[in-house]
Amino acid sequence: MKSMHFLRKSLLAASFLLAAGSAFAQQNGTYEPTQENLKAREEFQDMKFGIFLHWGIYSMTAQGEWYQNNANISCDEYSKLASGFYPSKFNAKEWVSAIKASGAKYITITSRHHDGFSMFGTKQSDFNIVDATPFKRDVLKELSEECQKQGIKLCFYYSHLDWRRPDYPLGNTGHGTGRPTDQQNYDSYFKFMNNQLTELLTNYGPIGAIWFDGVWDHDPSFDWRLSEQYALIHKLQPSCLIGNNHHRNPYPGEDFQMYEKDLPGQNVTGFSRGTKVSKLPLETCDTMNGMWGYKIQDQNYKTPEQLIQYLVKAAGMNANLLMNMGPQPNGELPAIGIERLKKVGEWLGQYGETIYGTRGGDVAPHDWGVTTRKGNKLYIHILNLKDKALYIPLAAKVKSATKFIDKKALTFKQDKEGVLVYLPEVPSGADYVVELTLK
Repeated sequence: MKSMHFLRKSLLAASFLLAAGSAFAQQNGTYEPTQENLKAREEFQDMKFGIFLHWGIYSMTAQGEWYQNNANISCDEYSKLASGFYPSKFNAKEWVSAIKASGAKYITITSRHHDGFSMFGTKQSDFNIVDATPFKRDVLKELSEECQKQGIKLCFYYSHLDWRRPDYPLGNTGHGTGRPTDQQNYDSYFKFMNNQLTELLTNYGPIGAIWFDGVWDHDPSFDWRLSEQYALIHKLQPSCLIGNNHHRNPYPGEDFQMYEKDLPGQNVTGFSRGTKVSKLPLETCDTMNGMWGYKIQDQNYKTPEQLIQYLVKAAGMNANLLMNMGPQPNGELPAIGIERLKKVGEWLGQYGETIYGTRGGDVAPHDWGVTTRKGNKLYIHILNLKDKALYIPLAAKVKSATKFIDKKALTFKQDKEGVLVYLPEVPSGADYVVELTLK
């Protein structure tokens, strides 16, 4: 027993020193992830599908999360929303159960958005859901406990900018909110942020990731002191991943690279101009309809087929998909969003093996679709094909080909350039999957 106790103490000490060494190195301009962190990265890549939730007092306006900025609403008037925020139908168990049924493996929720309102019981500001609303409940605490019960990873979105606090240095947004501009003090604001991050990483159980946003509010010369902040996070929870929606190449200390409304390597939105796809784990985020926060007029939700194909394309590009839904002000998830997600979950119930735990396949994305791979299995995801045969440029030798859903053997011919697979019918549906077993 004594030797086992000594071993446990030694392992604990080694783990602490490794984490402390990583934090020290990060503060000095380098970053060496711990083994815990590297393992978490692998697990993150395996999960493939997450749900994004933008929820705050802006939900009460039903005009999206940028409404205060876009409508130039003063902080004094905007703050009055908090006194009427009472999401009586919020039920963490129902939320997590519905999200789990979608096949998603993790949730990323806004802990504090650009309006400065905290969706948790922070001691750093009384502008939060526990102190400023009649609801008085810490929804992130309830969500954290339920995620742990149901085996869903919980991640926190956290804004680097603030349209309300006078110590936040004025950036490119929030000019019409009426906050004082003579008290700007980044040292004070930086301390506030780090204190909040410490609360989130101390009081809410194991956190999968901190999902930062807002660096784009200042030009690249602004010193956000990210290395110091990242080191704090990794010291508090070494396995907590860090991603930053800054639309730039990854900084030291970041554990995954994210894309907003774009697949890796694409730049449809213009956000990813000049960035390169890194070797870090990848994630693309998008909205289920047109807005991140709840907007009452926006009922233009993506179809189940569109959502499935988006997930498949992301996986084929070696990325996770983080699909957003804006909860309603009463605390319910939109019924149409739940219905769409249920269909995705049903599809993953059949085809999840070709998505979860895979990496981008041997064949680059084409107009017809993408590939994913796990071990010696190469999955051909046919999304757009009008023929009963498909030629795949593939160097690896193929042992067998089957239609994934029923395991029926398919005829194929291989030459040194690739393989021609004959199909029993013209592919239809959201995704027609062929399974190749490689030699």
